[in-house]
Amino acid sequence: MTDLVPFSGHTLCNSKSELGEGPTFDPGTGTAWWFNITGQQLHELHLDSGRKTSHSLPFLGSVLAVIDPLRQLIASDQGLFIRDTKDFKLSHFARLEDKPGNRSNDGRVHPCGALWIGTMGRKAEKHAGAIYHVARNRVTKLYSNITIPNGICFSPDGAAAYFTDTDVNHLMRVELDPLTALPTGDPVLLSDESANPGGIDGAVCDADGLIWNARWGAGAVEVYKPDGQKVARYALPASQPSCPAFVGAKAERLLVTSARQGLNDAEHAADPHAGKTFELGIEVKGRFEPAFRL
Repeated sequence: MTDLVPFSGHTLCNSKSELGEGPTFDPGTGTAWWFNITGQQLHELHLDSGRKTSHSLPFLGSVLAVIDPLRQLIASDQGLFIRDTKDFKLSHFARLEDKPGNRSNDGRVHPCGALWIGTMGRKAEKHAGAIYHVARNRVTKLYSNITIPNGICFSPDGAAAYFTDTDVNHLMRVELDPLTALPTGDPVLLSDESANPGGIDGAVCDADGLIWNARWGAGAVEVYKPDGQKVARYALPASQPSCPAFVGAKAERLLVTSARQGLNDAEHAADPHAGKTFELGIEVKGRFEPAFRL
């Protein structure tokens, strides 16, 4: 197994989220965004000033995508909403599915401007979720019978997508039409992680095509080549890292959210940084998240 590199970064935010998830970065404002899903909060952090704001939400939000300077798209348990960045008003945009017990989970915007978004049961019920493709307001189901959709990210050229069902712990790859983000074939197994500690959680793909994955339960960010070879492992000071995002003026830094969900009192005591948000502390060759295209 690849050696674990000790943590050399720092804490970006000391607020402890029950389920920190869905980080992204808006280079236009220099602002990082992420969710506390179960706490129905959207966190906003201006990196240069350190100014932090928490916004209450009327739903379980999990993914935010920039549309333009005045609008953001948010995925939630109640569907897709457009958020006004000035007055914070929310307007319903599209429905994902008719399963009241489900919520949204992991998602990313493809270089063409389409969104891939996963759904799951609120208690991670077996096979209750799915992965959807959203192009403008058209929603298409791609994969059914997903328990915990995660690891969604795209190659720099937009010709491939990666994803997983954390319950199965297989990192998958599927070829795409780069103009539409729709699959052109069947998913293939890239890496079988079912026998290794922790679960494949959120992921991002850098400018060189490397896949940076938060390893839930293993306290690490792991890096894969496009062929599935694991080439690096970086420790974090929390056992349940949930999702990374490239941040900084050149997307050269890596933010990682974490969670304290499911930990008992003894586990909380042994994992005092659980739920905080970190910077990994190494220079990366990241890419800014594309805007969602209306």
